[in-house]
Amino acid sequence: MRPSRLPGRRALTFTFATALLVSGAACASGGGSGSSGGAQSITVAMHYPSPPKAILNEFQKQTGIKVNWVEIGWDDLQTKIAAAASSNSYFADATDVDWSKVGEYAKTGWFLPMGKWFSASSLKQDMPQLGTFMTHGELVGMPFDASFIVTTVNSKDFQKAGVSGVPSTLSEFSAALNKVRTHGMSSPLDIHFAAAEGLSTCWYQMTAAFGGQVLDSAGNPQFTSASSPGAKALTWMVNAYKSGLVPKGNINIPDYTGFTTEMAKNRVAAVLCDYSGSVGSIYDVPKSSSVVGQVRYVPTPGVSGPGANIANPDGIGIPKAARNPDAAAKFIKWFTSTDNQATWAGLKGPGDVIEGFPLPARLSSLDLLAKSGKLAQASELATLLREHARAPFPEGAPPWYAQFSNAVYTNIHQAAAGQETTQQAVKNIASQASQLKASG
Repeated sequence: MRPSRLPGRRALTFTFATALLVSGAACASGGGSGSSGGAQSITVAMHYPSPPKAILNEFQKQTGIKVNWVEIGWDDLQTKIAAAASSNSYFADATDVDWSKVGEYAKTGWFLPMGKWFSASSLKQDMPQLGTFMTHGELVGMPFDASFIVTTVNSKDFQKAGVSGVPSTLSEFSAALNKVRTHGMSSPLDIHFAAAEGLSTCWYQMTAAFGGQVLDSAGNPQFTSASSPGAKALTWMVNAYKSGLVPKGNINIPDYTGFTTEMAKNRVAAVLCDYSGSVGSIYDVPKSSSVVGQVRYVPTPGVSGPGANIANPDGIGIPKAARNPDAAAKFIKWFTSTDNQATWAGLKGPGDVIEGFPLPARLSSLDLLAKSGKLAQASELATLLREHARAPFPEGAPPWYAQFSNAVYTNIHQAAAGQETTQQAVKNIASQASQLKASG
């Protein structure tokens, strides 16, 4: 889910009116192949700005495929996708497949399976988040970028407090934060407790840190026992807030606001559920940050060592009513190639960057960026992506994910606010999950 629930990543992009999407689609509606001057034509509808025109022109010269790129805000884009698919109407030849929609799209058949054009087995090693877009062996979309939850710390604050080394366990992490507290920062940890998607993904992340997952492959809740990783994670998060380790104002602060007004302004010394790419795009930007060069990515602390990093990437797929699916597949293959993925993230300079693009989906692209020195801590991110990033759900997000997430963030928010106990929150979330699974 995006702007309303993950404002951090989408706040970095522009959004246009729905009318732009309609007009853009109309440009490609003149015939089955969308011909334009002898070239095939496809419409790509995304919530990111377009790649540079000169690079798109090169793609057209290479393939004879003209790309009509249409940008629109994430929420409106999802509405358009659903409206077109449910009425079996043409909308675009390629468009967004968010990680949270994979189960829904697999069930509804709104997108064409990608196995005809892409081999998942040959891509998995270079695209660690490919599994996020698979359900029951079916590839619903291709990773468009790489995004995953990370932990960040302000090294200067930690060193000032006498913390040596990198805390790898939650107990070490808590001890380090308490040292920071004794050195003048009363509430050094950012966890965003606003009732929004960022709180849900943070709980998935913390459940992974405690060594578990919230749902099994059949969609059954795995957190009903007080001794389960999910229940322990929820309790740990709420206790961190109630103990004052997390600023009291965070009860109504969403993720991106915390990054920009707390970590970037040195009001906290660590973010437990940060986003990959934040160091380069937020904390190392002098005009808006007072902690330039101080923040670093660290492995997310777990019970006995580093935990997993939950993936929340965007993907791109081909709607079932696409007019030119083969051309769309060629474009997707080109767009997600090693060189281009690195280019969108800055390999060839700022002029070719796609604004708001977090990280390449490919490890080979991150390796290119690490060698070039043009992405902050690219090597560290590559290691986290390669060794720790994993899908939030073993068979992709369930078809009822939106309702489940709503139950998650609503109840955790209420538990932190003192409106219900952590035990009640766990029970309410589990009850909703069971009902949703039963109803399909």
